Amino acid sequence: MPGRSFDLPSKIADMMPSTATFRTGLRIAAATACRVLPEHRNIALERWLRGYEDAKKLERADAVIVSFGKSGRTWLRVMLTRYFTRKHDLSSPVMMEFDELNRRNSAIPILFFTHDNYLHDYTGTDVKFDNYGRSKVVLLVRDPRDTAISQYFQWKHRIRRRKKIINAYPLDDLGVYDFIAGEAAGIPKIIRFMNAWARDLDRFAQLSLLRYEDLRADDHRELGRLLSFLGLSATDAEIEDAVAYASIENMRNLERQNSGKLGFNIRLKPADANDPSSFKVRRGKVGGWRDYLTPEEAEKIDRMVQADLSPVFRYGENQ
Repeated sequence: MPGRSFDLPSKIADMMPSTATFRTGLRIAAATACRVLPEHRNIALERWLRGYEDAKKLERADAVIVSFGKSGRTWLRVMLTRYFTRKHDLSSPVMMEFDELNRRNSAIPILFFTHDNYLHDYTGTDVKFDNYGRSKVVLLVRDPRDTAISQYFQWKHRIRRRKKIINAYPLDDLGVYDFIAGEAAGIPKIIRFMNAWARDLDRFAQLSLLRYEDLRADDHRELGRLLSFLGLSATDAEIEDAVAYASIENMRNLERQNSGKLGFNIRLKPADANDPSSFKVRRGKVGGWRDYLTPEEAEKIDRMVQADLSPVFRYGENQ
């Protein structure tokens, strides 16, 4: 890895803030200080600062994993974290965010996980190839209907008010259908994100499309394919261990154990340990979106997806 000639012991690496962590701290301090400005200006500044931070991470990363929020990123991160920590005999429980594991062992790649929310605020363009074309990219996608339902519960129980404000999410309480059908944070927004990537897919020299539904259907095969794309080799036993560790049941157990304390990862923690809908890990069910809508609402949502989503992603009315 560039700039690394030795590996830090885990305890020392834990105590020493990385450049990325230091930059995040500066961004938080600057954004907080600038809240004295008019709201439209402090929002624009915070988004620019977040975009700058993302650009610097992208420069250092060996690969970038891009997804819309609630498309299965946490599940994938748990699998990858388990694979790397077991492969390289690391005892630290920290979950991959950026370079934490690479600082313990330089054989572990630096992976930049992003929802692609802010980079365009820094670069001035939202053309995906212009922003990511020089990187090795994994695009993780999920049926926008399931994504929107999962996003609803994230918005309702877990997203801080400031995060809602800077991302123009609804601040008023909404029902499930009104949220997922809405332009601000629902299916139309998810489709715009996916279509923007669909327009540029053929331009990338190094891009792997990873579908949540394929990962659910055969997690062993898809994780192996992802590791191969990253230039890594894994045994069947290593992959099997990683996917077993990242099962819905075990991830929910990890989240319960993390309730009220800092553990494996602060994000893998329920907003309310007594409310299953507030958990980061809920159901992971393919097609589960229908369980929250009336037949009439589901039909409207189906028509929306069929009419507007790029055929590249092939999500039809029977899914």
